[in-house]
Amino acid sequence: KPRKDNYTGCIGAEEPVYLVLESLSTSPLELAGNAARDNEKTKINPRHLQLAVRNGDELNSLLSRATIMRGGVLPSIYSVLLPNKTAPESKE
Repeated sequence: KPRKDNYTGCIGAEEPVYLVLESLSTSPLELAGNAARDNEKTKINPRHLQLAVRNGDELNSLLSRATIMRGGVLPSIYSVLLPNKTAPESKE
């Protein structure tokens, strides 16, 4: 017959810290994995991590002063430098 024990005393004081660290690490890694998949790559490199952090609002505010080595910069092109888009002519 199995015993019924109360396991609430088995959770140490550091367990919540590990849970927070896990949640802080899984979110950027998941976004970086999505960026790698979008670029048809199988491995996450620092560029994918940079894109994931800078495109997410919460991660960007959390890591705004952090430098990701070999991450590059986000592309920023002024709209006046882009070619004008013309609407296709409709045949009537």
